[in-house]
Amino acid sequence: MEKYSISLEEIINEHSLETIYLPSAAAEIMISSPEINRPGLPLCGFFELFDSERIQIFGRAEVRFLEEKADDEEYKTLEQFFAMQPCAVIVTSSLEIPAHMITCARKYDVPVLRSAERTSEFVAAMIAYLNVQLAPRLTRHGVLVEVYGEGILILGDSGVGKSETAIELVKRGHRLIADDAVEIKRTSAKALVGSAPEIIRHYVELRGIGIVDVRRLFGMGAVKQTEKIDLVVTLEPWVQGKMYDRLGMESETTDILGIKVPSLTIPVRPGRNLAVVLEIAAMNNRQKKMGYNTAEEFNKRLMSQYGMTEADKNR
Repeated sequence: MEKYSISLEEIINEHSLETIYLPSAAAEIMISSPEINRPGLPLCGFFELFDSERIQIFGRAEVRFLEEKADDEEYKTLEQFFAMQPCAVIVTSSLEIPAHMITCARKYDVPVLRSAERTSEFVAAMIAYLNVQLAPRLTRHGVLVEVYGEGILILGDSGVGKSETAIELVKRGHRLIADDAVEIKRTSAKALVGSAPEIIRHYVELRGIGIVDVRRLFGMGAVKQTEKIDLVVTLEPWVQGKMYDRLGMESETTDILGIKVPSLTIPVRPGRNLAVVLEIAAMNNRQKKMGYNTAEEFNKRLMSQYGMTEADKNR
């Protein structure tokens, strides 16, 4: 899987970090690991599992640990630590920088920064930020809209009506995230987040009309920068004679970056109001997440009507 990186300059700007020492321009220093570390064991001399690609966080505990050491012991401890050449060191809570930290950082070319935030708050914010910026990602041809709080990724062949459906949904009060190309990031083991490439953000292509700016036509409330992906809907031309799911008993999923997302296949033909169909799909998907499955309830009622049990059904 491809690895992504972010410059230290972007991290500094995002978290308002104070620069204590930089061996080179912050824009040239790249961070590639979404994980961070508080170096308790390394400061005690255990480096067997040390990962130099992780940002190292010095909070009150680490700084206090160094302060209680004799001057020569503090230097020896920090020199051993910085000799491992971590990608960056950040001191939190506006703490005073340990006496020998800058000396060792200069010796081994390790950036040192400082944050005014408390350690736990800073660590949480940094992990969330890096998980998004360095997340595995891909780009899919499709449309992403938010309908009743549900992120719906609309897929299908060119010309099937994805963009027209998105515009109809926007007119009905829902929001557009991306048209034509959807950048999808896996931000956790269970979450996918979609956005639009910067150059086409808020634009929709309508055949016969051209490019339209949704934000200017419908206002800021009609667009959104990012949205989680809760449901995948594939639009396909109606095929006469093909058996489509009429009860909703079959649960289909689409695998995106290793995460299985609930999915539907909706046939398209003249006279079908796809915007209304997607609104129902969004509400039904939310209802399932809240523990109520209409198809299963209907099936139970049907079996009860004919005096059948679950065992009878499986015979």
